Amino acid sequence: MKYMLLVYDNPASWTDITEEQMKGLYAEYAAVSNDPATVDSNQLAPIDTAKTVRVKNGETLTTDGPFAETKEHLGGYYLIEADSLDEAIEWAARIPSARGGTIEIRPTVDHSGGAS
Repeated sequence: MKYMLLVYDNPASWTDITEEQMKGLYAEYAAVSNDPATVDSNQLAPIDTAKTVRVKNGETLTTDGPFAETKEHLGGYYLIEADSLDEAIEWAARIPSARGGTIEIRPTVDHSGGAS
C-alpha cells in the first residue's frame, strides 16, 4: 500500500542551525528519499510562494499563502510503499522533522481497479 507522509515543520526552528548541522539533517532526509521504498519525495517552496484557491458561486478566489494560520507549515512529502500502517509509522519516525515538527501519515486511495 502507498502512504503519503506529509512533513510539517516550524520554519523558525531552522534559524539557529549551523551549516554542519544542516548538512547532517539533509543527509538524513536524503537517506529516506533514496530508499527503494520511497516512490517520490520533494521539498516544497516556502509558504510565501503559496496560493489558496476556492470557488464560490462560480467565481475563482485566490489568496496568498496557506489557508490555515499555524506555526507549522507543510514543507514537503514522501510517497512510500509500505506493507502496513505500522511500517509507515516507522518510516515517518526516520524523517528528521518528526523530532521537532509533525509527520502526517495518509494512505492513498487506489482507483486503478475502476469503480466498485
